Amino acid sequence: MVKRRDVVLGLSALPVAQLAGGALGPVLAQEGTEEEPEEAPPEEQVMEGDTVETTQGNLVIRPVEHASLLLAWGGHVLYVDPVGGAELYDDLPAPTGILITHEHGDHFDLPTLEAVAGEAPLIVNEAVYNMLPEALQARATALANGESGSVSGIQVRAIPAYNTTPERQQYHPEGRDNGYILTFADKLVYVAGDTEDTEEMRALSGIEVAFIPMNLPYTMDVEQAADAVNAFQPAIVYPYHYRGSDLDAFEELVQPLTEVRRGAWYREGEG
Repeated sequence: MVKRRDVVLGLSALPVAQLAGGALGPVLAQEGTEEEPEEAPPEEQVMEGDTVETTQGNLVIRPVEHASLLLAWGGHVLYVDPVGGAELYDDLPAPTGILITHEHGDHFDLPTLEAVAGEAPLIVNEAVYNMLPEALQARATALANGESGSVSGIQVRAIPAYNTTPERQQYHPEGRDNGYILTFADKLVYVAGDTEDTEEMRALSGIEVAFIPMNLPYTMDVEQAADAVNAFQPAIVYPYHYRGSDLDAFEELVQPLTEVRRGAWYREGEG
């Protein structure tokens, strides 16, 4: 069984069209009430990237850099941990929602966020919420570990992200930071954020796509990461946030039930 697929940007260029949530057509107004006008569909946008099939259209996955990525589905375009400067996002569709896992500079950069956010709503952890300026706070929702919400019509659940090794706990203490599980029709996508192989991660089930970090001392080594993946068995895993890690070793350790995909997270020679 093929486990590895190097993701080449341009593999798929799909229109980011309106979600087929309106497929039922306009709801008839009750007698004596006026029918509300239908909202105009979002402008069609195109994003290149890898794809995952769902029952309501393809999910498009676009790595940006290190821990930053885009997820596009229907009319929704979610930015996850957008950092690195606005120019990285110049040729990408505007966000309809933004998620931030925690406040470290490779996940949360206020100048980049303010430049790319537009009017998109945000889901963040409490620490990031308290760092946001008033204008962004007004459309942000802080989720604690275990809480659920939605952004751009996508259901989101906050999963604990933290270090378990004593000498690493200073980086990501338990209870502060989030990973996220997002629901795209019949598919669940897990973005782990910065974490080790926690009990909560290992207990997950039904995950179609997982983004798993691996770099020391901040998260975990390839052995820990592979062991966690083998425990919860996502259909597809993307190693990300892996600068300096041995992806070949990781891939060898991941069981054949999970396909390992390598995305373009780093410029040539940086990974």
